[in-house]
Amino acid sequence: MDLLNTLVDKGLRRETPTREEALAVLATSDDDLLDVVTAAGKVRRHWFGRRVKLNYLVNLKSGLCPEDCSYCSQRLGSTAGILKYTWLKPDQASEAAAAGLAGGAKRVCLVASGRGPTDRDVDRVSDTIKAIKERHEDVEVCACLGLLSDGQAERLRAAGADAYNHNLNTSEATYGDITTTHTYADRVDTVHKAHAAGLSACSGLIAGMGERDEDLVDVVFALRELDPDSVPVNFLIPFEGTPLAKEWNLTPQRCLRILAMVRFVCPDVEVRIAGGREVHLRSLQPLALHLANSIFLGDYLTSEGQAGKADLEMIADAGFEVEGADEVTLPEHRAAAGGGGCGPGAEQAGCGSHAGGGVCGTAPDAAGAPASAEPRTDLVAVRRRGAGTDLAPNA
Repeated sequence: MDLLNTLVDKGLRRETPTREEALAVLATSDDDLLDVVTAAGKVRRHWFGRRVKLNYLVNLKSGLCPEDCSYCSQRLGSTAGILKYTWLKPDQASEAAAAGLAGGAKRVCLVASGRGPTDRDVDRVSDTIKAIKERHEDVEVCACLGLLSDGQAERLRAAGADAYNHNLNTSEATYGDITTTHTYADRVDTVHKAHAAGLSACSGLIAGMGERDEDLVDVVFALRELDPDSVPVNFLIPFEGTPLAKEWNLTPQRCLRILAMVRFVCPDVEVRIAGGREVHLRSLQPLALHLANSIFLGDYLTSEGQAGKADLEMIADAGFEVEGADEVTLPEHRAAAGGGGCGPGAEQAGCGSHAGGGVCGTAPDAAGAPASAEPRTDLVAVRRRGAGTDLAPNA
């Protein structure tokens, strides 16, 4: 296909595709799907080889968020039966992080539900970062605490944070349909604050909320403009008890097209498969490794993920290798520009990393969206182990 040859050439040159080209990727047929994966895979291997970066989530504070993000199981008014607990102590969080690091993760993502941190919360997280780095000097630490106030990003950086995650989630045009308690501009502002403080910016999206192809392309182009170092791609986990519980709009094939489109638009950025990969990619997860160079190991914020051992076996069986702690994730030109692990440019923050699987607002207009996939509610499992429990974590 001429389209795919053009997109590969542009990806190798770090040239932005046109909106029409990005939309065309999402519109390809199932007959062309393997060609799409092969083409985007060439771009992925050019910039990242066959390495897969492992990230590990620690949910520092779960549930009872005052924001109304429709995608989030921790939202205001959620009746999802998730774990609810207040702040973990630094030693508890450090112990939780150690499990993921032992499993091969090189980045720990510290997430807390809520609109944004108070100054006291920043002190708590700073103490947690120091506790983790005392035990694991080389670990990357990414904080995900919601909307930042002036000076807070600088304080997290001084405490040893390497990155900050705050997702755009969806297009500016549809943002008000999924969240009413804060704005799209608020999220953009927090990404700018992280950048300005010298933190590696991590910002991504959630697919499957009933959005149109145009909305997916809009948010990915907006992310490219923000220039984060990493872009997490979450696939909505439709938790019962949330406004989007009936939104089953994804198939494994559509998830692969979305990941390929993100790779073409953000060729040299860490593209991470985040929440919902087990629910929506299912047996096609190994193919997604040809598109993304980063995944979460084990469980998410409020939902259980694939067994950590199975993640490692999947990576090896697909012919990839786990990225070592001594390897630099980003291509040389980005790393030299000061990019960290998450890279310039993208998981769900505030209400939780949407690797936590959540929901906040009213479902967007689904005009133009594909027909709903068969709901796989059997694959949605609430997390009952790890942080906030007495059971061993999945790592």
